[in-house]
Amino acid sequence: MKRRLSLCALLLVGQFAQSADEDVGRKYVDNFVADVVTFQGNFKQALLDADGQVIDKTTGTLEIQRPGKFRWSYIEPYEQWLVADGLNVWSYDVDLAQVTVKPQSSALANTPALLLGGSSGALEQFAYEESYVEADTTWVRLTPKNTESGFERVELGFYDGTLHRMVFFDNLEQTTLVELSEVLVNLPIDADRFNFVVPENVDVVGTPAVAVTLDP
Repeated sequence: MKRRLSLCALLLVGQFAQSADEDVGRKYVDNFVADVVTFQGNFKQALLDADGQVIDKTTGTLEIQRPGKFRWSYIEPYEQWLVADGLNVWSYDVDLAQVTVKPQSSALANTPALLLGGSSGALEQFAYEESYVEADTTWVRLTPKNTESGFERVELGFYDGTLHRMVFFDNLEQTTLVELSEVLVNLPIDADRFNFVVPENVDVVGTPAVAVTLDP
């Protein structure tokens, strides 16, 4: 994908935007959550402080396998993996040789990650606010119904009906901008990408949840 938006342009999304048909925005989000089974691509991510200053920039790849599995692989400037296997979320910092694990049900509740990798019921935890168009991108604004989620709102940008932009506003007045490229939808992804095996000689923080099997 050759289209590019500067960080400043992303921050100004909506300032000179046109209103969008509410049904179009809702349709894009509904289709993304209900019809997209796999989603993969490259990303550029920037974290901005309350004054709009960039305090961190990263690049990497994103893979989603619904329901409940995804992998964020940060490549530059540091290597870190964030893997959700459907039961637990594993965060592996390669440089620190440390793994943090949390049960997925609690780690992702009411967060934007739930929209990306959750089931079709994920939208029930968010309220639709509005849709608008800016630079040929239809933006959809959602807010979590749980005010303790840590996020104020999330804005999803769709180009030709496909997700290509994301902006997350947290309760600390920080903003995360994500630009996606080379997006592929509903193509097979190797299942091993969502299986995390703890490497040798690394510290593990947290206790993973264990799958419960019922006796026949």
